[in-house]
Amino acid sequence: MRIVRDPRYADPEDRGAAAAIGNFDGVHLGHQAVIGLAAEAAKRLGIPTGVVTFEPHPREYFAPDAPPFRLMSAEAKAHRLEALGVERLYELSFNAPLSQLTPEAFAREILAEGLGLKHVVVGEDFCFGKGRAGTAADLERFGRKMGFGVTVTPLLETGGIEVSSTRIREALSEGRPEDAARMLGHLHRIEGEVIRGEQRGRDLGYPTANMSIDGLHPPKFGVYAVRVRVLDGANAGDYTGVASLGVRPMFGENLPNLETFLFDFAGDLYGAHLSVALVAYLRPEEKFDSLEALITQMDRDSAKAREILGR
Repeated sequence: MRIVRDPRYADPEDRGAAAAIGNFDGVHLGHQAVIGLAAEAAKRLGIPTGVVTFEPHPREYFAPDAPPFRLMSAEAKAHRLEALGVERLYELSFNAPLSQLTPEAFAREILAEGLGLKHVVVGEDFCFGKGRAGTAADLERFGRKMGFGVTVTPLLETGGIEVSSTRIREALSEGRPEDAARMLGHLHRIEGEVIRGEQRGRDLGYPTANMSIDGLHPPKFGVYAVRVRVLDGANAGDYTGVASLGVRPMFGENLPNLETFLFDFAGDLYGAHLSVALVAYLRPEEKFDSLEALITQMDRDSAKAREILGR
């Protein structure tokens, strides 16, 4: 997959795709439906399948001090889109000049002239341009005038519930990763580099891979059964394990992070990039009376996680 960040410098081979447009946070089933229609148009027209998205997320740009809301980082989103067969990712820099474009200017300067798109696909709630003034109907009108086709798709529902990033965040906040996965169409994953912690887990017999969750919407703090993909390095591959997400109340006040213990693993993961999928919520964070009590509970957590993951 090729990534284009500035339409002014797009190579000729990167222009002329059929592209889905949106923020695609989480790349849930609704997003996948929009991307699927773009892929169908691309196949029909004999051109690449693309996605137009924005970094930072416009919500981050306009409210930088708001609590973290993102379900995935830009890197994790790119991995998911590539796995779906996207060939061109137009990851546009959302900045002051872009935010001030009128809907018509965005359609003309970015979609038609900058990227030379032949077809675009959006959800029926799509808004664009300065002040989110443009609608899907406006985009259809601009497409007719500027020479690109437009498909508008209705919002997706599953089980009578509208699939949205907001509902997925709610499910994760309530410790319901299974419900989040049903809307996502895949397990919710936290991706990032393994950073050096205080190595307490090693002393307890549970060495963990520590990852920051800075900038991401925090799922409910507690212990999870997880599936882990080591994305690079000598230990690349798939594993199972148990993870603690939170502030580690047993050891004072700490920044939230994710600590993952991989079952049946021996090796060094520092600096490696991990993708940790939340399978099931086991219990909330606790502060124990002693390290012995903590270890006993970790043994129980591991046994329960192995049981769940083995089903």
